[in-house]
Amino acid sequence: MSNSDKQTLIDRYLVAYNSFDIGGMLALLSPDVRFENYSGGQLTAATSGVDEFKQLAEQSKSLFSEREQRITKLTFNQDSAIADIAYRGKLAADVPDGPSAGTVLDLQGQSEFSFVGGQISKIVDRS
Repeated sequence: MSNSDKQTLIDRYLVAYNSFDIGGMLALLSPDVRFENYSGGQLTAATSGVDEFKQLAEQSKSLFSEREQRITKLTFNQDSAIADIAYRGKLAADVPDGPSAGTVLDLQGQSEFSFVGGQISKIVDRS
């Protein structure tokens, strides 16, 4: 898979993510996609397979009234790409023992995308 093809998949995924288009996100993923989210070095969410990913995406969608992931740097490896991400999201609901609805989160992180057969096979998010 060329770096250009990898970048196209990542760009399409982020457009779908930013517009809350879960169907658009799922269309780019392999059936056995693995997703992991780490916050402060701790694993906070993980899914195996497109059905589990869809469930998590639906839950996440309800937490934000708006959100945007923007790539600030993209590095390619043989079967993967690492994107430095600037993230901005506005909470749609109060988080228990956390920020209230309307709070804007500005975060920096990194997402590693792996590819198999022209699809995204793994996403690891770190913030």
